[in-house]
Amino acid sequence: MTLRNLLVGALAVVSLAACGTTSTPSADSGKIQVVASTNVWGSVIKAVGGDEVDVKALLDDPSADPHSYESKPADVALVKDAKLVVFNGGGYDDFFAKLITGDAQKKIEAFPLRKHDKDENEHVWYDLDTVRAVAEAAANELGAVKPDKKTTFESNTQQFTAKLEELGKKVDGIGKGKKVVATEPIAHYLLDATGAEDVTPQAFSKAVEEESDVPAAALASINQLVEGKQANVLVDNTQTENQVTKQLVEKAKTAGVPVVAVTETLPEGVTGYLDWMSKQVDALSQALKA
Repeated sequence: MTLRNLLVGALAVVSLAACGTTSTPSADSGKIQVVASTNVWGSVIKAVGGDEVDVKALLDDPSADPHSYESKPADVALVKDAKLVVFNGGGYDDFFAKLITGDAQKKIEAFPLRKHDKDENEHVWYDLDTVRAVAEAAANELGAVKPDKKTTFESNTQQFTAKLEELGKKVDGIGKGKKVVATEPIAHYLLDATGAEDVTPQAFSKAVEEESDVPAAALASINQLVEGKQANVLVDNTQTENQVTKQLVEKAKTAGVPVVAVTETLPEGVTGYLDWMSKQVDALSQALKA
């Protein structure tokens, strides 16, 4: 064997070894491997698990439309190897539910944890009671994986839920007597907690959610609500904007109607669920008081 061949072989061995050490660092870290459908639920689990968990979220791009996400082959492996999987349910992230192959795998589905009423909405991460229920479920599931850290998970959960309660008190009833319209009903539960009346035409909401053409009558109705300042606030889902919603936002700004931006996943620059929701609650509170 020539010296050149020896060098090539040695480099190949080094290269393979390097690949091996970088491909599975998390598996050797001792942390509980968790996979969440979105970084919203991932951040809730991180708040409970702290340094004891390694959380990966399949949806974490603040500029992406969650409704159009298609799972990748790598997602299958991530979910299969996770000790705990967390998803929204309620038809919101069906792509994730299809990735779960075994009944024995620990999982948390948020939607069934909500105490549902007749006005059901799948965007339950805007319902603070449901978020608390997910955090409590996470403490139980993580504690079952690492019993020696159960008290840590429970303590983290208590701190997290205490902050949720503070947010709940801050938003409770602040919109009584006010009317709001929304480009999409993702913040339904948060608006409901304020006591504000959502006067968005149902046909408008349905068309936007289904990505179909908005009926002319519904469009004329919501334009009148905004341009005539019959609505006090416009809540805009900036993550799924289209030409119709962009025009509605412009009409609101022209009319002097406050616009509150909401999203379906954590945007850049926030540290976690509480930071994100606090910013949205503050913006909504300020708009409703205008």
